[in-house]
Amino acid sequence: MSDPAAPCVIDLNADLGEGFGRWQLTDDEALLAVVTSANVACGFHAGDPSTMRLVCELAAGHGVVIGAQVSYRDLAGFGRRAMDVPPDELADEITYQIGALEVFARAAGARVGYVKPHGALYNRCVHDEEQAHAVIAGIRAAGGALPVLGLPGSRLHEAARAAQLPVVGEAFADRAYTAEGTLVPRREPDAVIHDPDEVVKRALGMARDHAVTSRDGTRVALTARSLCLHGDTPGAAGLARRVRSELTASGVHLRSFV
Repeated sequence: MSDPAAPCVIDLNADLGEGFGRWQLTDDEALLAVVTSANVACGFHAGDPSTMRLVCELAAGHGVVIGAQVSYRDLAGFGRRAMDVPPDELADEITYQIGALEVFARAAGARVGYVKPHGALYNRCVHDEEQAHAVIAGIRAAGGALPVLGLPGSRLHEAARAAQLPVVGEAFADRAYTAEGTLVPRREPDAVIHDPDEVVKRALGMARDHAVTSRDGTRVALTARSLCLHGDTPGAAGLARRVRSELTASGVHLRSFV
């Protein structure tokens, strides 16, 4: 049981580097002035070598921890389309993505500090044991005991624990939840929450009360050490600044889990 007198500490992460060539989606520099951890696209759902290098340099300059956001190979679908990838192939692709980002992180004077799946892979690994174990195998091959950021109670976290990798629970202030504690699929109505006041309210509840209200009104307990705001949401940087300000004002300490 947690100590009510203990300080409330949470990490604030965002998905960054989600551009490709001349196409830019995320306001990386503005977000890196706010977040404590950066999930950097590794070229499979978004990102390219120059973008990865620049984001790593900016993150290192801001003292933000760099995380590898690994994905299915799906640039056209932004990594959000369901795919069936053989486990051995998926493990190799995970290793490849982490390794590519690690080179740029080291060049910036930093290291890859953790791994987080993206999009369809993230959601698949909530329930799919085979794909989850493939992701973990890829992580082990790339960097040993890197922490795994993901949904609490997921098959991904079960596989990580079995492989003796640290796990970090994540919550989403701007996504709707089911009564089971999983994310409402993006194809369904109101899966993404756009009202800034509601996002701030949910962020405070997740950080201080470790709970969220699901779409059907059920109170769902959360065990999260990191709070995610999507960098591709319009006005993401301004919303992130507001969330950070409200969390700090309420006595929540912002600090990376690494």
